[in-house]
Amino acid sequence: MSVSQSQTIETEEDLLPCLHMRLYHPQQSHRNLYGLLPLDTRSRHAADDPLTLGRDGSTCTFAILDPRVSRKQLALHAYRTPHCADTLFTIQNLSRRGQLSVNSSALGFLEKTELPDKALVRFGHYELLIEREFGEAQASFEVGFEVLAVPPSRETCLCTPTGTAVTDTGSGSCVLMSYDMRGPSECAYTPGS
Repeated sequence: MSVSQSQTIETEEDLLPCLHMRLYHPQQSHRNLYGLLPLDTRSRHAADDPLTLGRDGSTCTFAILDPRVSRKQLALHAYRTPHCADTLFTIQNLSRRGQLSVNSSALGFLEKTELPDKALVRFGHYELLIEREFGEAQASFEVGFEVLAVPPSRETCLCTPTGTAVTDTGSGSCVLMSYDMRGPSECAYTPGS
């Protein structure tokens, strides 16, 4: 094995990137929507295989038990760039029936966009807060699902890639992160201003 090969092989010590996926649905306490999801645990996923979420447990990586969710709702694709050591992700809408929004930017069928480090994703009545945790490993990443008791839109202030504030409810000030090619930067935002 050459030196360059040995440097690219993942070891157990490599810290895996992780996507923390926090779900909310207004009727989740009355229905078993998340019975097929590995809640409160991390699962490993190959970086070269798209991670899919939808109603069909036989074709999707993770399934939600809800007939109103599309058979294939969304896909997350891992990728890397020559100028960044981090594993990055895009999100793609796989639903023909409905839009998917990422920080209030709507995606139609098969449209995709870069997934920010922190994103509020909506489809139907679902809110999915996705936060990326950095790691060194390249061949795989982890995914952790959790159920939220309140909608993340009530507690989340986000910026779009252009720095525009995204917030639905809430009051007071918050510090927002804006993402561009140079990396994250803060932008101040006070609701109503």
